[in-house]
Amino acid sequence: MDVELAEERMLILADRFNMDHAEGRAWTRRTDAFGTMAKIAGFLSRPKDDEYETVYRERRLQPFFHIGCTATMTYERAKEYRVGVDANVVSVEIDGKSHAASEAGFTLSGTERCHDEISRDTYYDAITGDSAPDAAQYLENPANLADAAALARAVTEGAVVVPPQAKASMLVRDVLASSIERIEADRVIEEKLSLHHIDLYYRPVYAFRYRWQGKEAVVEFDGVTGETRVGGNTFEQFMGRTIDAEFLINAGVEAAGILIPGVRLAEIVISKSLKASKAKKKK
Repeated sequence: MDVELAEERMLILADRFNMDHAEGRAWTRRTDAFGTMAKIAGFLSRPKDDEYETVYRERRLQPFFHIGCTATMTYERAKEYRVGVDANVVSVEIDGKSHAASEAGFTLSGTERCHDEISRDTYYDAITGDSAPDAAQYLENPANLADAAALARAVTEGAVVVPPQAKASMLVRDVLASSIERIEADRVIEEKLSLHHIDLYYRPVYAFRYRWQGKEAVVEFDGVTGETRVGGNTFEQFMGRTIDAEFLINAGVEAAGILIPGVRLAEIVISKSLKASKAKKKK
């Protein structure tokens, strides 16, 4: 079997919105984020805006994988075909060859040449490794090829770059395995697997954590589709730790290291940029 591997790529989806727009949209869903109790309270006495506090906001780049595969198989197999005839037929002559008939039919032997082509486009959450078919919608939007330097710029501009936890190699293996189907063949002429996409996409997500009556809740805004949803976690909650500048650097570099070589240089560049920025603020 021949296996063709596409070049691994990293892409960042273009953001259609900014932080101010995202925060304004998320703010309209803050009551929904706190569930039924907040809605009942709002029905009895509408909570004032100053009762809600925005305790944390972030713009993060959330990763998912797009893996596209095509399996091509050409093969031959012997096959017998039963041909029905009238009950009184005793033989049939085809191309100068006589075929005895019985039980209202006769048998022809032949060789079938078959060609199967199966294409699959699969999407995975790059954190959990779970199937994420809804991610297909993002490919309808513009995206820019990225590298370690692009992630470095995103980090220095304040974005949280979420490092993938799922390994691309494992996901590719699963896709390849699912693309190989059992065939009935006497002779295989061609069997080829082509991976035409091994892409790590980053999509922009805005998250806002609000506090109301001692409780906290999160509203997320999708920077590509413009949709808002309640629930979910901010990245610091997901990681179980407070985010600081050095952690963002390491996370971004780890993300780049999944596919992009030479990221240590990017880490040094970002570190120097941050230190220089801190030095200027002290002056």
